[in-house]
Amino acid sequence: MRLMQRDVPPRSAWALTQAGVHPLLARLYAARGLHDPVELDLGLTQLLPPGQLKGIDAAAEQLAQAIAAQQRFCIVADYDCDGATACAVGVRGLRLLGARHVDYLVPDRVRDGYGLTPPIAERVKALGADWLITVDNGIASHEGVARAHALGLRVLITDHHLPGEGLPLADAIVNPNQPGCPFPSKALAGVGVMFYVLLALRARMRDLGAFAEREQPRLDSLLPLVALGTVADVVKLDANNRRLVAQGLQRIHKGQMPAGVAALLQVASREARTCTAQDFGFAIGPRLNAAGRLADMTMGIACLLTDDAGQALELATALDRINRERRDIEGEMRETALQQVAQAMPGEGPLPPALCVFDPAFHEGVVGIVAAKLKDRHHRPCFVMALSQAEGRGHELKASGRSIPGFHLRDALDLMSKRHPGLLLRFGGHAMAAGCTLALSQLETFRQAFEQVAREWLDPATLERRLWTDGPLPPEHCEPALAHLLAREVWGQGFPPPTFADELEVVSQRQVGQGHLALKLRHQGRAVDGIWFGRTEPLPGRARLAYRLEADAWQGRDRVRFVIEAADEPEGEVAP
Repeated sequence: MRLMQRDVPPRSAWALTQAGVHPLLARLYAARGLHDPVELDLGLTQLLPPGQLKGIDAAAEQLAQAIAAQQRFCIVADYDCDGATACAVGVRGLRLLGARHVDYLVPDRVRDGYGLTPPIAERVKALGADWLITVDNGIASHEGVARAHALGLRVLITDHHLPGEGLPLADAIVNPNQPGCPFPSKALAGVGVMFYVLLALRARMRDLGAFAEREQPRLDSLLPLVALGTVADVVKLDANNRRLVAQGLQRIHKGQMPAGVAALLQVASREARTCTAQDFGFAIGPRLNAAGRLADMTMGIACLLTDDAGQALELATALDRINRERRDIEGEMRETALQQVAQAMPGEGPLPPALCVFDPAFHEGVVGIVAAKLKDRHHRPCFVMALSQAEGRGHELKASGRSIPGFHLRDALDLMSKRHPGLLLRFGGHAMAAGCTLALSQLETFRQAFEQVAREWLDPATLERRLWTDGPLPPEHCEPALAHLLAREVWGQGFPPPTFADELEVVSQRQVGQGHLALKLRHQGRAVDGIWFGRTEPLPGRARLAYRLEADAWQGRDRVRFVIEAADEPEGEVAP
């Protein structure tokens, strides 16, 4: 691992400090591209206006007319956390705005596959709906939209995924990534898109006289769900997304949240008053995602929709149980994947530029998580594959991929499909995460094609593992108060939490728990505790370590702890 230090534009840091920002925070913000103090205003008034989203005015107009006519809506969701929260936001929001009949349907990962398909459209029609609204999917569902129209359904697509060639002929499409959309935040999550549609719908209904401005329904109660889905989908936390997340967290800290969010925090042993964006990503999101991976995301959505605290806790407990099962399956798959990669390495030679792993025992609902772990371990774009569990499709492979900066995964699949017509039955995704379906007989062709694109696109510098840090931590800031200050900020994808790097003396070290390293360190002449989770190899007596600052309660008082992320390990003796 090579530790790199972010550049800090001095003028930006100075401007932020002059605006009253803590000097260390000013440095951290400037290193992450913030230049104007206005960008630190996380108030709702600073949100980008909905009208900049292409298609949103048409969507709002048609939905307002449908509500006035008491038409029936059915939301078709995706089976991940973004899709689940977007569905819950859509159902709750439409009901708040006066819709009397709002249903939802979640495709089954195994039986139905992803997105709006013709059979899904038929199931929506069978529910008696007039309108089919997609959330977090639909931008590539040409056949599904056509079938819905043939059945007499109106179709609104809300999505954030990259479109393919041409758009489906829906009645309205709201997607910041569709061609010609001027909305500045292309990183809006699916739940964010649905929230914006509701904002535009409320404004249109107000203009039509459905309610006075002072009497309009409050949509800010949906922000905890918007924040959860935004973080869990690992979209870039640009200024607009940070505002959405910050607003959601503020309400959770005050105890203002759906019963399901409170129950999920409880089963995850997290406190609402101190909840962070990291809790969304590592504690709450995985419990919701587990339902879509191993069971039925309908359970997760039901948890987010209920207002009954007892029912919410019952559903959250079931989700927690499924997540434990998911972790067990993931652990076994991860070990198998790592063994395959080790066996494929030519002696002590370098890894190939891209990795592709398959085992007949893999579970298709967990391949994405294992791909992420494999990518993190080896810093290579990778695909992990499993046999399709859908009836009659055991000859097909479901593949989920994760990538590294500098390698656009969906574009790679697109190029592979052009070079090898018929190789991919279906594919889609983003730069950093994508998925596809292919015949089992095409596995080796896929592997070779994937590695070939990686050889062409990746150079040694891109394949070198690097960790960007914020450099040394000034000793005067090594205090619990500063750790608490950092914890209250919104960090995440594209706006990473502070990671400092110093050469530290390793005074002592010992293994604790399930393979963790507890450390006694000396930082700038001052003793400090450290912990390296998942590390068993001993460190030398001095080491340049990258770490996060954490406030750790001990015997009734706060103290600072370094949570180690990585090391540049120089030659030296192992500490006692």
